[in-house]
Amino acid sequence: MKRNAVLAGLAAFALILSGCSPSAEDSTDSSAAAERIVSLSPTATETLYEIGAGNQVVAVDSNSNVPTDAPRRDFSGFKPNPEAVLAENPDLVIASDDTNGLGEALDAVGVKLLLLPAATSFEDAYQQVEKIGEATGHRKESQQVVEEMRTGISKAVQEVPEKIRNSGLSYFHEADPSLYSAGGGTFIGQAYGLLGLKSIAGDSADYPQLSNEAVIAANPDFIFLADHGSAGGVTPEAVSARPGWNEIDAVKSNRIEPLDPDLASRWGPRLPELIRSIATVLKAYQPAHA
Repeated sequence: MKRNAVLAGLAAFALILSGCSPSAEDSTDSSAAAERIVSLSPTATETLYEIGAGNQVVAVDSNSNVPTDAPRRDFSGFKPNPEAVLAENPDLVIASDDTNGLGEALDAVGVKLLLLPAATSFEDAYQQVEKIGEATGHRKESQQVVEEMRTGISKAVQEVPEKIRNSGLSYFHEADPSLYSAGGGTFIGQAYGLLGLKSIAGDSADYPQLSNEAVIAANPDFIFLADHGSAGGVTPEAVSARPGWNEIDAVKSNRIEPLDPDLASRWGPRLPELIRSIATVLKAYQPAHA
C-alpha cells in the first residue's frame, strides 16, 4: 500500500510529459535494459507490468498484490533480506528505501539498485514511471502510461461539477483507527485537492494524529476510510457509533466512504482509479439545504 507538498505542476496533469527527442521516444537501449528484476515496491511492481516489463520480473515483495500473477516471494519491502533477494540472481532491484544493508549488499556484487521513494507530488510519480521505463528498455511505453494517467485524472476531475469543486468542502482522511490523518500537502492530500476538497488536518505535508474532539469540532463534510477491511477493519457503522460523531455532517448525511487502501497508499499507474473513486463520491453530493 506507493507520498507531499509540491503542488506546482498539478494543474498541468492533462499534458503529456515532454523533453525527449522523437528518436529517443521511438527507441530504447535494449542492450542496457534489465533482464532479471526484483521489485520490493508494490507501486513499482504495478508499473513494471503496466509498461510491458512483466516478463523481465523474477520476484516481487509480499505486498505486491497487483497483478495477482506476479511472482510473489516472502520478501519484505520495508526490511528486505539481501541474501534472499540476491538468490533470485537479479540484475536490477527496485525499492522505495535502502534499508537493512540492501544497497551495500547489491553494490558488492555489481547489482543495480533503483531507489524510488514515496512520491511527493504527481509530477514525481510520473517521473518514476519513466525512470522504470528507462531502466527496463520500455521508455516509449512508460511515456504512454504517463499520458494515460494524466488524461484519466483530468477526465475524472472535469466530470465533477465545478460548483461542487469550488464549494470548499472538507474531509477527514482516516489513515488508521487511532485517527492519524493526512494534511493537504501530502500525496493523498494533493489527490483530494485536485477535486477541491480541504483537509481538516490542515495544509501541511504531515500525517498528524487528531483527537476525537478535534475531528468533531472540525465537522468534515466527508470521511474517507483508508483503514477499512484488511487495512484496519474500520467500518462506516463503527465510525458512526463513536461518541459524539453523530453530530458530524459527514456522519449525519451518510458520507463515510471506504477507500481502497492500496489505491490510497500507492502512486503508480492506478492513480486515475483513486481520483475516480473520490470523484464518484463528490458527484453524488447533495447540499443539506438542497
